Amino acid sequence: MTKKRRNTNLAVAQKQTLPEAPKRKETWNSSIQLKAVSQTRQDIASWKTAIRAALAVETPRRARIQALYDDICIDAKLTSQLENRKNQVLGATFSLKDASGTIDEDLTKALKKAHWFADLIAYMWEARWYGHSLVEFDNPGGGLKLTLINRRNIEPRAGILLKDENDTSGIRYRDAREFGWWVYEFGKANDLGLLNKVVPHVLLKGFAQTCWSELAEIYGIPPRYLKTNTQDPVILSCGEQMMRDMGAAAWFIIDDAEELEFAQGAVTNGDVYNNLIKLCNDEFCMLVTGAIIGQDTKNGNESKEKESNKALSKLVEADKTIIEAWFNTIVMPGLVKLGLLPDGLTYEYEPTEDLEVLWGMVKDAMQYYSIDPEWIKRKFGIEVTGEKTQALPAGRNNQSFF
Repeated sequence: MTKKRRNTNLAVAQKQTLPEAPKRKETWNSSIQLKAVSQTRQDIASWKTAIRAALAVETPRRARIQALYDDICIDAKLTSQLENRKNQVLGATFSLKDASGTIDEDLTKALKKAHWFADLIAYMWEARWYGHSLVEFDNPGGGLKLTLINRRNIEPRAGILLKDENDTSGIRYRDAREFGWWVYEFGKANDLGLLNKVVPHVLLKGFAQTCWSELAEIYGIPPRYLKTNTQDPVILSCGEQMMRDMGAAAWFIIDDAEELEFAQGAVTNGDVYNNLIKLCNDEFCMLVTGAIIGQDTKNGNESKEKESNKALSKLVEADKTIIEAWFNTIVMPGLVKLGLLPDGLTYEYEPTEDLEVLWGMVKDAMQYYSIDPEWIKRKFGIEVTGEKTQALPAGRNNQSFF
């Protein structure tokens, strides 16, 4: 493979007709029948039913469990935690290296600029949480397009793509010609994903929030009751109409023979619900970030936050290791077949460094060694223009002190 071949610009390669792949007449994702998403309230019973359907021996189906995952990801706290961890992976520095370990700068920059690259890394990262990701490349108009095939239509244990969620048979995608070329699979066939461990905590949190909002309504406007003659249908009907007409009004007029009172309001301020919500938040935060970061303002401190962020960094490093392995064993051979990259390259993430510790080491070394200004600029972003001239003490001149 010549250097000229290896330095082929990726953006240019995408605009041309892919040399080793014919034009796809129809993508798998376009053949899937769209269905309305159920908006019914989910509970623990729904979760158990979805697990049984996903783990069924004869005809396992993941439509329910995947719909449940999409539903719980509406939670703002969970979304924040997941996005925090995913964005650290998306923002990590990587490079393409040849067999000698030399970085191919041109192809690395071109891959970073590819519009589908960030989506590909995101789908690979999500595979551990949803249990599975099946992505598909297409070249409409000569440009490359990446699509995530709906997870509700995938049964990874059997390797089947269902055009309809209720079908009994479908495309055996692992046996198809497009697999490993246009279509890539990430995740484990028997894994339901880490989100399965989050589901009960998010559902209970939603239950607690609903109960707390009802408590706030009752606490603000306590129930009213009217003492009247219930044996007289006319008087009873007038009383019911009066109670409806009152609404939230602060005044009312009743007969001297009747008595209107307010029931005793709730004696709690909602601590039981607040504690349940906090417990649920802490549980899925521990799973996603490995610690409770920046949320426990009562017991938090600087040292605790630093240690918590170190725990998150270790999880991010583990995510990068998995994605790096998938990219080299699954994606890279496919991109070579599509003619986008030459053979013999390796996808690698740059080692993560603690810049604060490294800067301390640099300052100590400056006392004894000369440091390359270009390296300091590249590593720390400090513009070094030259060595600093030591100023003479006040009242001294350039004459010898001896």
